[in-house]
Order: sequence, then C-alpha cells, then structure tokens
Amino acid sequence: MTEGSPSLSAEQGRSAVLAFTFLRGVLAAGLGLGALTVLVMVLWISSPAPDNGPGGALHAAAGLWLLAHGAELIRTGTLGGAPAPVGLVPLLLTVAPVWLVHRAARDALEQDDGRPAPSVAATFALVVGGYLLVGAAVALYARGGSLTVHAPSLFFPAAILVAGAAAAGVWTASGRPIGPPPSWAPVRLHEELARSRFRKRADTVCRSAVAGVAVLVGGGALLVAVGLVWHAPAAQQSFVQLSGDWAGRVSVVLLALVLVPNAAVWGAAFGLGPGFALGTASTVTPLAFSGRPALPVFPLLAAVPGQGPGTAPNWAAAAVPVAAGVAVAWFTVRRAAPAHAGRDEVWSLRETALTAGLGALGCGVGTAVLAAAAGGPLGTRSLAEFGPVWWLTGAAALAWTALLGVPGALLVRAWRLRGGERGPAQEAAAEATAAEGAAEGAAEGAPVAQAPAEVPGQVPQRTADDRRWWTRSGRREAGEKAEPVSTPGTLPTPVCTPGGPPAAANGGKGEDSESYDFLPTGPWHERTTVRPPEEAGPS
Repeated sequence: MTEGSPSLSAEQGRSAVLAFTFLRGVLAAGLGLGALTVLVMVLWISSPAPDNGPGGALHAAAGLWLLAHGAELIRTGTLGGAPAPVGLVPLLLTVAPVWLVHRAARDALEQDDGRPAPSVAATFALVVGGYLLVGAAVALYARGGSLTVHAPSLFFPAAILVAGAAAAGVWTASGRPIGPPPSWAPVRLHEELARSRFRKRADTVCRSAVAGVAVLVGGGALLVAVGLVWHAPAAQQSFVQLSGDWAGRVSVVLLALVLVPNAAVWGAAFGLGPGFALGTASTVTPLAFSGRPALPVFPLLAAVPGQGPGTAPNWAAAAVPVAAGVAVAWFTVRRAAPAHAGRDEVWSLRETALTAGLGALGCGVGTAVLAAAAGGPLGTRSLAEFGPVWWLTGAAALAWTALLGVPGALLVRAWRLRGGERGPAQEAAAEATAAEGAAEGAAEGAPVAQAPAEVPGQVPQRTADDRRWWTRSGRREAGEKAEPVSTPGTLPTPVCTPGGPPAAANGGKGEDSESYDFLPTGPWHERTTVRPPEEAGPS
C-alpha cells in the first residue's frame, strides 16, 4: 500500500509502517487459529455421528488454540457435572504459535522493500499487542462452549510465551547481540563482558546446555519407542478401544502425534530418576512402579513399565543422563581445548570447569521448563497430577550433567595437553628446540663442513649426505658422525668477483674468496649472540 504512494509524508510513512507491524501480530495469530480450525472442521465433517454441530467444533478449535499457548481449560460437560481442569498441553501444538510470533517480529525489523523499519521496542510491543488482541477475542468466544479458559492462565503462561517468542524474533533480527550490562552492575562484570573471550564462553555454555537437553529428550523418545515395541499388544488394544471408525482412528493418531514430545520429556524424567506421576497416588521410576495409577486408556501410556520393582531393563534407562553428561563435556571441550591447538589457545582449568558447570546449569533449567510444560492435570481428585515434577526433574538433570560433564571436560582437556595430539604450535616449539640444540653442539668445537666445489655453468649435484642440512632435528643415531653445523661469527663472508662465481674450481677456493657453508634454517639469530660489525673483522 505504501509503495504506490510516493506523496506520503515522513510522518504518514512511519504511521503506515507501525500499522503494518501491528497487523503482522494479528496475522500471525490468525494463521495459527485458522490452521487448527481447518483441521478440527475436517475431522468433524468426516465423523459419521458428530455429537455437536459446527458451533461446537468451532468452540473446540478455539479451546485447543488457547491450550496450545499454555492456557488451562475448564471442561464443563463431565459425567459428574462438576467442571474439570485440563492443563496437559500438547507440546507439538505449541511449536506453531511460537514460530509464527517469532517470524512476525523478525520480519518486521528486516524490511527488504526500502521502507524504514520501526524501532526494536515498537516492533516488540506492536507484534505482541496485535497477537494478544486476537487471543482475547478467542477467549471471549470460547466462553460459550464446553471448553472455557481459566482467566489467570491467559497472563501466565500464555502471554509470557507470546512475549518470549517475540523477544527472540527481535533479538534474531538484531544479529543476536550480547548488550552491555546495566550501569548498576559491578565493575568486575563490565570488565568480564569487555574481554574478547566472553562471547565465546557464552556461546559455548548455550551450545552445551542445548546439547544436553536435546540428548535427554532424544533419549526419552527412544525409551518411549522401546516401551511401545515391548508392549505392542497393549498399545494396539487401547487404540482399538478408542477408535471405532476411520475418523476416530485418525483423531487418535493425530492426538498421539501431538503428544509425542510430552512422552519424550516423560521418558527423560524416567531416565533421570524422579520419574513421573500417573495420578496423585502413583509414581513411575526406574526403581519401582508404586501406587494405584489412574491410568486412562491411551496408546502412548502402554509404554509405561509394569507395576512392581524395577528390573534390569528399567535400570538401563540411566544411560540417557550419562549420554547427556558426555554431550555437555564434549561441547565444552571443543572450545576449551580444541584439537591441534597450542597451550596458549587452551582455556585454563578454572575456565573449563566453570563453562561446563554453567552448561550443566542451563541443561537443568531447560529440562525443568520442559517438564513443567509437559505435565498438568486432566481432571480432579486422582487425575489432578499427571507428568513429571518439574523441580525434581531439573535438579536431577543438573546433578547428572554436572557430575559427569565437569570431570569429563577436564579429563579430555588433560588428555589433549598430554601430547596425544600435536598441533602447529607444538611443532614450531619442537623445531626451535632442535635448532637451538644443534647450534649449541656446533659451538662446542664441531668442524665446519665445506661446501662442494661448483663448476661454472654446471648445476651442482648433491648427495643425500650433502643435503643433511635440511634436517632440523638435533638427534643422531648410534654410530653416526656428528653433522657439522656452522654458527655465526666463525664463517667468513664470501666475496664475489666480477668475472665468475665466488668459488673457483680448484678445491672450492678463489683468489679473493674463502670457502663457505650452508647456513642453518633455524632461528639461530634469536638465540645466539651476534658480534657487532666492528668486532667481526674484515670480510
């Protein structure tokens, strides 16, 4: 709209840009809501005997969209008549709103058509405001259906989730900077941030923390897959009980797919040790499945181990946190002690241990957030608790990765410094040491080797023994004669005559020149004392 309006003033152009930024937030909310509504309506149309009309399907789509943002729903149409909360958020549904808000805030700052981009604060406020305006309208519409929203959950965590995604988009568009600390921060913090290694350390901490969380969630998903294969008949039976026709089967499969990330987090909590709750009176851990579970019929829950004490296959789940600790150590030592690096490039013990510890702390915090999002109530009384306890899961993740990651990073660092991997810095140091040793041996009285005679017009041919001056090592094998090495101050400078080469054919000596030898290629001039020109004598 603004491209074809060259007569717009600067103030009108800025107003148009701000309006488009606000519309980006509205469009992001509309896209997510529309996609989910289309899916729900398709399932409603394909159902042979739907319970409600199109209004009920639209209310259900609105409730699911709010649930995807972390809002808690209240289900009114229960068998007992009492409203029941629904707080178990399908994490796969949350990916779409987070990505849409992130993209809207990022694209608002990356103007490719020549229009001026709004400020960072204005972009954040307008995108979040436009998105939350649509969310408030959807919450008002959902009040008339069977799934109403719990009002406090619209602010936390729903609004916090939208604001966090928008902030991440603005930060990405700005180049992911690490800004200066506030003025009230200690001076030592300002000095640490001013150093060049701070950004590298912060990046290493983030990478190791993300790697630890990814390994935990991936290992949890592997545990769930193994459990489903182990209990395949029970999973198939629960699937048949829930779905009678094709529409019902598709609905159950889609519901299971959107809950796969939740099941992966539950598996990670199981491997870490605290496990997860199946109601208020039952807990599942690798050591035991205790209590009386309030277990609804669902295919993913068939992966839960049998009741009673844990067996050896259950204890094998401890390999998941061990792998997470190894990942934290590996991603830390890749920067702290890279392969083929010199000692001056390797971080100190304190820096390496601190970076690995901070990575373990980030892994614990990320795991706790995922555990809090993956669980929630499915009703009242015995169904009031479902999923892992977030603080126990986060503490277990911190303990595992810190106890394994910090010593592992230090051990790998020590191994690389031990000499198992020799880089360019070590090679240069070895060559310098060898050259110094050869120069010292020649200074003790070793004879100076004479160069072979050179005939004018003929390319001199040197044997292997004559080319030994290329060798930079000062070591000699047993029975081999010491190789003569020339040193400064003992070798006269050759004088070139106008009529020919500096060395004549008669034994390598000319009338006005003396014999000379090849000079060593090592840095002798840095390690030996050179006499001043006035003391060196005539050339």
